Amino acid sequence: MALSMPAIMKTTAARLSALYLLLFALCAILLVFYITSLSARMLITQTQETINDEVLGLAQAYKRGGLPTLVRVVEQRSRQPSANLYLIADANGQILTGNVQSLEPGVLGNEGWTTRPFYYRRYGEGELDRQRNETSQSQTQEESRRGHDAVAVVLTLPNQMIMLVGRDLGEPQRFRDVVRRALMLALGMMGLGGILIWFFVGRAALKRIDGVSSASKRIMGGDLSGRLPVTGAGDEFDRLSQNLNTMLARIATLNEGLKQVSDNIAHDLKTPLTRLRNRAEATLAGKHKITDYREALEATISESDQLIKTFNAILMISRLEAGYSSENLAKVDLSAAIRDVVELYEPVAEEGGVTLEAAPMESIEIDGNRELIGQALSNIVDNAIKYSTDASEKPAVLVKLERADGQIRLVVTDNGQGIPNEEDRARATERFVRLEKSRSQPGSGLGLSLAKAIMKFHRGRLDLLPANPGLSVVMSFPEQDRP
Repeated sequence: MALSMPAIMKTTAARLSALYLLLFALCAILLVFYITSLSARMLITQTQETINDEVLGLAQAYKRGGLPTLVRVVEQRSRQPSANLYLIADANGQILTGNVQSLEPGVLGNEGWTTRPFYYRRYGEGELDRQRNETSQSQTQEESRRGHDAVAVVLTLPNQMIMLVGRDLGEPQRFRDVVRRALMLALGMMGLGGILIWFFVGRAALKRIDGVSSASKRIMGGDLSGRLPVTGAGDEFDRLSQNLNTMLARIATLNEGLKQVSDNIAHDLKTPLTRLRNRAEATLAGKHKITDYREALEATISESDQLIKTFNAILMISRLEAGYSSENLAKVDLSAAIRDVVELYEPVAEEGGVTLEAAPMESIEIDGNRELIGQALSNIVDNAIKYSTDASEKPAVLVKLERADGQIRLVVTDNGQGIPNEEDRARATERFVRLEKSRSQPGSGLGLSLAKAIMKFHRGRLDLLPANPGLSVVMSFPEQDRP
């Protein structure tokens, strides 16, 4: 998909590239001015030191032979190929000897170092400039007239004659130009590199963002089976896509669970609601005694309480599966929780002709919710009592607590018919699932589902294992570090 320049500049990648390019450009420009000025100052300092050395040499020549020797040495050095400037002039500034043809006005009027670079012309440069102008028009007349820049020291001799010793600044200027061109070339290469990085890297990032955006639109349209693209590069985009895909899978699972719950509610609660309506309709039809109406109302209340319990169990399962619980976790003594549940259900077991016991156990504490663990254990013990038979030699229902394989296992074993089929044992923990053998017993099919959700909330698991005879329901908690 082609994008216009305004649209491209609205993207984060283009803005970051432009910002980095601007930052590099500013740094490069500052570096250009800093390096060139520093190098120029260093060269000028070296130039002044060289001039001082020349002045000392000329002073020694003047001491040895006076003015004639000085003039002879100046003429000799003026003919040598170098960047040094030599000039001797009279008191009126008329040039007598040296390698300088003309000077900027006012240079010889102040003794000492020149306050700024001045321009000059050497002997023979007029003819040379004329030849250059004939072969090339790139040099302007102003440049030809002006000449070269230099720095110098002006000295007044005892006979009022003036001596100038200087050095041409062409070398520092050329060095500064070379450094400036090199740094400008580096700036251009950085700019080109920034554009290439944006073109190859930024465009790829934009394409991946477009892919994520397209997948997000499909998902927002209701297609929860869609997933964000993962290229396998392992970068930030892949990690973000993987996390979002995991989140989408979790949402899809919750939605599927919600749909299943809705279907189960519509199917399994239809029968008790129909029974309530039929009972109320039968009671209203014809004439009955007050006791008959009372019995009908009591049965209706009992049926309604059972429905409320079913709805509460559904809500609790949904909260736990969503990973949310407003209850605070605390230290829970599992052995104390077992004793409380066994004591609570002993009368129920005696009424059903079943013996219920807890095996001797050590005190084990875990981080959890005592009410949720007690509710899960109560559901399991209640199921075990329903499907057990009396036994004279050993308890029909045995509850024990043990450590095994790095886990804390709470085991409830009964001596009933059990669930021989492994597929049926897996289905038994689903919501509203009641196997054929359990149809004759009261219940909603949510007890084991709630226990499974509670165990998942505690980062544990619920297993149904054959006990031969009977069934063992195992609540496995992860082993925790002891204080």
